[in-house]
Amino acid sequence: MDFNKMKKNILMCQDCKEKFGFTPVPIFHGNERSKIMQISQAPSNNVHKTKKPFNDPTGAKLKYQWYQITEDIFYNEDNFYITALSHSFPGKNAKGGDNPPPLSCARKWLTKELDSVDNQLFIIIGSRAAKFLFPDEDFADLVFQNRVINNKPAIVLPHPSPLNRKWLKDHPLFGKKGYQK
Repeated sequence: MDFNKMKKNILMCQDCKEKFGFTPVPIFHGNERSKIMQISQAPSNNVHKTKKPFNDPTGAKLKYQWYQITEDIFYNEDNFYITALSHSFPGKNAKGGDNPPPLSCARKWLTKELDSVDNQLFIIIGSRAAKFLFPDEDFADLVFQNRVINNKPAIVLPHPSPLNRKWLKDHPLFGKKGYQK
């Protein structure tokens, strides 16, 4: 599918409107030649409101602590194609976290994005995105191990959300320079 047509179709998608109970706001960022394709779970409520990916505490941790880059670098469409399993915020659950992303979105759109963007590297954010792309592998084993998607290197990272404290606590070596499991 032509990149511009795919982009237009994603932005118009309302498939999850009844499931969510509110109007979905599809969000992604980048162009067909972005060097890095970053794939996460779904936009947060703050991203839903601002329409700017990773414009929340999770994004601050990812950009400034983990990547150690500026917003100019992160939001430069030649550098990052930012997408997710679900392009729209899936709503909140009763426990205060976000609902899981509907995988129907990933099956419909992410597979097309994987074929339409001529990136050099994949960065997979979080266990849900990793499970979709590497269904038979243990998440802890995926983090910082050599992986490949479409014959290109893929790095898997834990989710930088403040709600992911347990995984980070259980894996204290993550983030240490030179860490290899």
